[in-house]
Amino acid sequence: MDGLSTNGTAWLVDASLYVFRGWHAYPADAFRDADGHPANATYGFVRFLLEFLERAQPTHLLLAFDIALGSSFRNLLYPPYKANRAPAPAELLRQFDACRAFAQTLGLSTHAHASYEADDLIGSAAARARAAGLDCVIVSADKDFGQLLGERDLQWDWARDARWGPRGVFERFGVWPHQLADFLGLGGDGADNIPGVPGVGAKTAARLLARHGDLETLLASLAQLAADRSLRGAAPLARRLADHAAQARLSRRLATIACDAPLPEHCLERRRGDAAALSALLQRHRFGPGTRARALTQLEACPA
Repeated sequence: MDGLSTNGTAWLVDASLYVFRGWHAYPADAFRDADGHPANATYGFVRFLLEFLERAQPTHLLLAFDIALGSSFRNLLYPPYKANRAPAPAELLRQFDACRAFAQTLGLSTHAHASYEADDLIGSAAARARAAGLDCVIVSADKDFGQLLGERDLQWDWARDARWGPRGVFERFGVWPHQLADFLGLGGDGADNIPGVPGVGAKTAARLLARHGDLETLLASLAQLAADRSLRGAAPLARRLADHAAQARLSRRLATIACDAPLPEHCLERRRGDAAALSALLQRHRFGPGTRARALTQLEACPA
């Protein structure tokens, strides 16, 4: 199966990403449900989901959806977190509900939480998977998931069909998975409105962590850093780090994926789906006979 072993693997899918991709990739006017509402995101997501199931043939998986924009525990810590993102339009929110319904009728384990983001649900599922002796494949392009990768884990960017493990994280960022949250704590993350330390970019953050290992060791070594003649601007950099130490720690906390989100005991199980409900959804969203046949085939692939 494309070089990926399915034995002893938990597949953890960043489902919201593929709903958004459908929303942006397909014109709303070309895809409508039976009531005339746009169904472009639903079409894109179902197309992705069926292709994924056919290729991966997963027995253990979890699909994580985001409903926590503005309400996650991170917003309590830092209200501006992700405040730079516009709320999803009503027509997209309606399709999120449809996408979750499709996955559920297929017997797939789908989860969302008002206080935890999809990243946290996947991190928590990864902890469960490892406790059960399973390796993990995280299906997402999101860089933040790099911090979860163990030696036997992979991240799979579906759209580019690119896969990488811990070394791939290092090759991209210059830090290892266990350093990634510290890296974002120092350099910030504009996409999530995480501030980091002013004047510290990705290259500087990676260089500091290569020398000091982690954020706390770095902050405990600022006198040594200030006297380091091999690092240009070391003294003012040390002063900035001292002045913004609390902000760096907060930024690291915001960037750290939680691995203790509440999930049901059997959150990775694939179960028998609901053929009647699936057929009704397929008809309501005007999928053609080819997609209907593929969906029903995948439903039958679920264990009893």
